[in-house]
Amino acid sequence: MLQLSQLLLNRPILSLRASATIGHTLTPIINPNNLKIEGFYCRDRFDKKTDKVLLYQDIREILPQGIIVNDRDALTDPSELIRLKDLMQLNFNLIGKQVVTVSKQKVGKVMDFATEMETLYIQKLYVSQPIYKNLNGGSLSVDRSQITEITSSQIIINELLQPTSVRAPAAVQTT
Repeated sequence: MLQLSQLLLNRPILSLRASATIGHTLTPIINPNNLKIEGFYCRDRFDKKTDKVLLYQDIREILPQGIIVNDRDALTDPSELIRLKDLMQLNFNLIGKQVVTVSKQKVGKVMDFATEMETLYIQKLYVSQPIYKNLNGGSLSVDRSQITEITSSQIIINELLQPTSVRAPAAVQTT
């Protein structure tokens, strides 16, 4: 099931063992190579000096009430995560990233994304278009299969389909 990023960001982290809130998620740690959320920076309720990391493997379930983990041990100090060190240094963020087509046509900026909740892969990007391109103020949905490249400054997608006018066939009079 796909869920918008709001279900993941600024959510309480609930411990099964303590039956209480042990922290809150802050921002996701996104791998730009495969658009997978590897974990979340979070604020520990009991240790507010440094931010912690909640790895996706430690998440038992994601509910509207919050993110469920076994206990407070799921919150790890970032310095202990050697495997994710390079990824955390990238500080990759999707929101606000420029979206362009392969032919360098500007499409807009990412305003939200939808994540598949079982695997935490980002499946769709929601792109806000400039007002001169879309007078209705709507957004464009981009599936992950349309993405050809992700750089530090922009996301490159396949060419967009151009709207075509459809004409009704001329009426034929029968006698």
